[in-house]
Amino acid sequence: MVSQKITIKNPTGLHLRPAGILCKEAMHFQSLITFNYRGNTANAKSVLSVLGACIKTGDEIELVCDGADEEQALSSLIKIIDEGFGE
Repeated sequence: MVSQKITIKNPTGLHLRPAGILCKEAMHFQSLITFNYRGNTANAKSVLSVLGACIKTGDEIELVCDGADEEQALSSLIKIIDEGFGE
């Protein structure tokens, strides 16, 4: 299991489009991918779960990846978030 905290930088937070991008990328990996935010855990492979977390710009989440390709999954998701989901 690997994890890393990261701050959401894109100006609109995790609304539908970036949530979809995050989920689509997470689906490429076999690992279980979740994130922790304000004491709750959300499934990064579920758009509804990501949207339900109500993450705004400037919020910090902790990505957690557990499985065969956990290192690659974490690296890939961190890159997408750091780039602001292309916004």
